[in-house]
Amino acid sequence: MAGCRGSLCCCCRWCCCCGERETRTPEELTILGETQEEEDEILPRKDYESLDYDRCINDPYLEVLETMDNKKGRRYEAVKWMMVFAIGVCTGLVGLFVDFFVRLFTQLKFGVVQASVEECSQKGCLALSLLELLGFNLTFVFFASLLVLIEPVAAGSGIPEIKCYLNGVKVPGIVRLRTLLCKVFGVLFSVAGGLFVGKEGPMIHSGAVVGAGLPQFQSLSLRKIQFNFPYFRSDRDKRDFVSAGAAAGVAAAFGAPIGGTLFSLEEGSSFWNQGLTWKVLFCSMSATFTLNFFRSGIQFGSWGSFQLPGLLNFGEFKCSDSDKKCHLWTAMDLGFFVMMGVVGGLLGATFNCLNKRLAKYRVRNVHPKPKLVRVLESLLVSLVTTVVVFVASMVLGECRQMSSASQVGNDSFALQVTSEEVNSSIKTFFCPNETYNDMATLFFNSQESGILQLFHQDSTFSPITLALFFVLYFVLACWTYGISVPSGLFVPSLLCGAAFGRLVANILKSYIGLGHIYSGTFALIGAAAFLGGVVRMSISLTVILIESTSEITYGLPIMVTLMVAKWTGDFFNKGIYDIHVGLRGVPLLEWETEVEMDKLRASDIMEPNLTYVYPHTRIQSLVSILRTTVHHAFPVVTENRGNEKEFMKGNQLISNNIKYKKCSILTRAGEQRRRSQSMKSYPSSELRNVCDEHVTSEDPGEKEDLLQQMLERRYTPYPNLYPDQSPSEDWTMEERFRPLTFHGLILRSQLVTLLVRGVCYSESQSSASQPRLSYAEMAEDYPRYPDIHDLDLTLLNPRMIVDVTPYMNPAPFTVSPNTHVSQVFNLFRTMGLRHLPVVNAVGEIVGVITRHNLTREFLQARLRQHYQTL
Repeated sequence: MAGCRGSLCCCCRWCCCCGERETRTPEELTILGETQEEEDEILPRKDYESLDYDRCINDPYLEVLETMDNKKGRRYEAVKWMMVFAIGVCTGLVGLFVDFFVRLFTQLKFGVVQASVEECSQKGCLALSLLELLGFNLTFVFFASLLVLIEPVAAGSGIPEIKCYLNGVKVPGIVRLRTLLCKVFGVLFSVAGGLFVGKEGPMIHSGAVVGAGLPQFQSLSLRKIQFNFPYFRSDRDKRDFVSAGAAAGVAAAFGAPIGGTLFSLEEGSSFWNQGLTWKVLFCSMSATFTLNFFRSGIQFGSWGSFQLPGLLNFGEFKCSDSDKKCHLWTAMDLGFFVMMGVVGGLLGATFNCLNKRLAKYRVRNVHPKPKLVRVLESLLVSLVTTVVVFVASMVLGECRQMSSASQVGNDSFALQVTSEEVNSSIKTFFCPNETYNDMATLFFNSQESGILQLFHQDSTFSPITLALFFVLYFVLACWTYGISVPSGLFVPSLLCGAAFGRLVANILKSYIGLGHIYSGTFALIGAAAFLGGVVRMSISLTVILIESTSEITYGLPIMVTLMVAKWTGDFFNKGIYDIHVGLRGVPLLEWETEVEMDKLRASDIMEPNLTYVYPHTRIQSLVSILRTTVHHAFPVVTENRGNEKEFMKGNQLISNNIKYKKCSILTRAGEQRRRSQSMKSYPSSELRNVCDEHVTSEDPGEKEDLLQQMLERRYTPYPNLYPDQSPSEDWTMEERFRPLTFHGLILRSQLVTLLVRGVCYSESQSSASQPRLSYAEMAEDYPRYPDIHDLDLTLLNPRMIVDVTPYMNPAPFTVSPNTHVSQVFNLFRTMGLRHLPVVNAVGEIVGVITRHNLTREFLQARLRQHYQTL
């Protein structure tokens, strides 16, 4: 911890007590752009928007419902199924494109360099071979980095961003066509460039972009191409298609349609239903069989045979016919699998910790510098990786005897294909006949070939080679993930873990004497343990690995290993994707809140400082609201100023009832006074900014700090819309926070659309004369509505009045101020809400809850405040 400023400080490792120290709440730190000192954690940012997953049932939407019948409903559903099928096919074709050119460039590179190595091994010019390999790799990585400079969102795997999108957070640029193009071509070059990255993670992102863009039939990058396609003009439909596209990406990458469906459910989507499950599974199947059909035809010339279901195929696991003692796995092996799961969790936690520190270093020292520095970092990583691969292959390898048990002439076609691929990727650098260089076989091949070697090579790998390979690959993969190139993490984790598992199998065979062990099984379990320790997925990853191996008997050991690896890793830190989500400051909502958060209620976490509109509002007021705030929804309210004192004079019973109502109903003024009073015991930013006559003012001679200025500027009470009732400094808390009767909720995009289309009426006319917009006209600009600051509204009369009631949502989800936080959280997350009004017993809105009020950091700050005020 940092030292405390003040007269007396008493600091130790776990506590720091200061007489005059002023603590910063997480919200204050977020405003200032700082981090928590004790954990150096980046707090959720407030500039992220939420998706509008909830339907706005206003008058234009009701008009559509009135014209809807069963025939139109079936047509709409049929179009949705056709879109899902098209998304699956397009995602499969994207995977085919990436795989074809990665194979082409990789074969060209290794073919040229291997021929040079074989020639130079006799002439002594290996440095020339190294320069050739560097030329290929640096050129490919340079192109990949340039594409990321064009679209920075294309960097990385894209899984953290897609996970955020499916959680309900609108990440800018994540599903644009330009992002897809930069992602596809970038991952093609980064994988071909020899970096320790995979193409499976970017395939998930690519599928999500296809799912988001294809049903829209338009793109910001292709503005001139417009189709009149009236369907799916909402965030609700778009998010469902993104779920299907992400699942199709997993299915195309691993040939695992069921695993893809479970991945979309487990890792991403917050809101799910049975109909969506069928559509996502159908989309995954479409992607798998599209890719399988074309890859089988192109690679083997047997169109329609469906022999290669995914980009990454593990092959068929089968003991050699000559080894009668061999079993794929036995009950005794489960104990070893559990221990491997523990070690995999520890290794995964170490990987995540190191990568998090590297990512923070890049955020602070690389990203603020010119963009060329990011390209130079990528080239540096490529340079080091290439030199390590070349030197390790030439110097550190051992010559091992080839196994004669690799003959599989009469076995199944799939097993024969796997064996041919394994044997063809064996490297014999500097080794005599009937032997091969084990290190070069692992390093001087594509990563998929290396995985197949560890899974199916009957010959032995030296324990020293496996250990060195694991360490080098672990360090370089950790360094690589996070640089400015499109990069996946599945294949590097699988290859690194497979080396770990094969090392364990060698030790058990050679030094303990367990002859029944099948090395391929231990390599698979090691791959699952390490991958599970890094990404912390359980259900979907289990099914993905089972589908990739086509061996259902592996279900139990894979599941046990993944569970143990996840539990072990979770004890130390989060999964790699959750870590990078946190580093971006995205307000991600977990599956549920912690148990102790139920000590809080909706009134404790809501925002009572409201910006609101009236049912009939002047244009000048609407423009002022939209241009001076960043809120994306506004309560539609009327003021409640009824005087009940006269009713209390004549009848004691009525008086008692009214007194009970007053003491049991939460009001904005009462809640604000309570927060202001508790400011003395806890310096929360919400409590310090609004003070009534009971709060003592600061010394006028003391200079205001930056935080106080920002908070006061941010929380200046919203002025009344009537000119003769502007706020006064002499107002009491009740006058400043008058009771407001809640009528509905209207979005910023709806208000902007009304202003753009001139929907208003004059003061001398009736509101019935106001033009009416249809649902199609309201959704015409989706998903990019005009910005209020870019509009020329000079032609509009500022005194004209807008009736917002036909376009507001008159019945949004609401909660009582006394609702416990767990109920608020479940409602908000399950229904996919963007704003949740808090309404008291008499229909008065007292606050609004958004996604930022439900983040873990915000709730913990409120819980600390709750303990302080007890």
